[in-house]
Amino acid sequence: MNKNEVENNNTKSPMGDLGGKTLFDKIWDAHVVSAVENGPTQLYIDRHFCHEVTSPQAFNGLRARGLKVFRPEKTTLTADHNTPTINQDQPVKDPVSKNQLDTFSKNAAEFELPLFFPLGHIKNGVVHIIGPENGFTHPGATIVCGDSHTSTHGAFGAIAFGIGTSEVEMVLATQCVLQSRPKTMRITFNGKLNKGVTAKDLALYMISKLTTGGATGYFVEYAGEAIRNLSMEERMTVCNLSIEMGARGGMIAPDQTTFDYVNGREFAPKGAEWDKALAYWKTLKTDEGAKFDKEIAFDAADIQPMITYGTNPGMGMGIQDTIPTLSDIDEAGRISFQKSLDYMGFQPGEKLVGKSVDYVFLGSCTNGRIEDFRVFANYVKGKKKADNVVAWLVPGSWMVEKQIREEGLYDIITEAGFELRQPGCSACLAMNDDKVPAGKYAVSTSNRNFEGRQGPGARTILAGPLVAAAAAITGKITDPRV
Repeated sequence: MNKNEVENNNTKSPMGDLGGKTLFDKIWDAHVVSAVENGPTQLYIDRHFCHEVTSPQAFNGLRARGLKVFRPEKTTLTADHNTPTINQDQPVKDPVSKNQLDTFSKNAAEFELPLFFPLGHIKNGVVHIIGPENGFTHPGATIVCGDSHTSTHGAFGAIAFGIGTSEVEMVLATQCVLQSRPKTMRITFNGKLNKGVTAKDLALYMISKLTTGGATGYFVEYAGEAIRNLSMEERMTVCNLSIEMGARGGMIAPDQTTFDYVNGREFAPKGAEWDKALAYWKTLKTDEGAKFDKEIAFDAADIQPMITYGTNPGMGMGIQDTIPTLSDIDEAGRISFQKSLDYMGFQPGEKLVGKSVDYVFLGSCTNGRIEDFRVFANYVKGKKKADNVVAWLVPGSWMVEKQIREEGLYDIITEAGFELRQPGCSACLAMNDDKVPAGKYAVSTSNRNFEGRQGPGARTILAGPLVAAAAAITGKITDPRV
């Protein structure tokens, strides 16, 4: 355990310490319906998000048991994983995707779910983008979805986590879910981020230090000056990636930045209800003296633009650094480390700056928001896309697509030789037409770089929107600060 890591070995009461409660404790305790001693908690869920991939079996389960959806207005549905990102006005060509999307529509109609945004709907988009931008995501809420990156919504000071298909059925039927209470961790980023360093870099840096299992069993609260300085969209990026270090979820205490973002959105509280909600939301912060099971601190000034070099998000490094050598790796992990490098076609000790790339992907629930497109457009303005690069620029929703056009970003990126595609999960995962060919390198703003994640044999290099923009212009891994 290093100087920046403190572990509290005292047994903590489920109701918090005498010194006060953490933000997590306050929200969890407010949603407990019942609890089994040394067993799971029945937790009430305020908002359930649903997409076409993890829901069919859940609806089949309800159908088989003759059940209706208990609180239809508490479930928001959008098609995203299987959606094509071109020609959405035409019939979906891939038979598997078409079946998933058609089944989703039939289930929404049969179970009379009013908040359904299918392919072509003005509110359609990636589930973890359309939720916040439409005002479904609130501080103090419990939020679930059959998707790993549900932790995105924790940026608002909510308890948000992914669930499995059987749990999706449970929430649809009861508006509750059974969960074991996780441990708590606070990760503090002291100081300010340097110029050219994004929220994605902060998250990849953190995961590289903690590894993909470093937060397993914990719910993480992010704190510190660098976190407070982030916009809401940047906070969503950080919380989105919590799962990639094994955490159950991540959260940031709400503040004026949060309140300003939520206020006025279509499904946010209005009038007297807003005043009441705001008064409660302002109480949602960790009490002075509250104890976490584990505390970790980083200096924001140590972070540079990040890239990954391997086949999990924990295999990351500063863009000017070199891949570790075998002697840097624990003996137990050397075989898997070398296997990962062999898949990527990299060598221990190699520097990746200047390495040629084939694809660039801007999008996903991690980096498919308007601020990501602003960063990308600002870098490529007046420049031209490299001829050797295929670029997929995929807005996270139709609302983002509309903003791109209204702000003039569309003109900038098209003049630079890029095309804007239509909303969807796209190349984040090989579940639609946007697949990277085998052996090709893709600099991707998504969240996972597993073998085959972007297509069989595809080689994924995770990065932020600024590094992605630099790669798209130069045709190689490039430090955007240079």
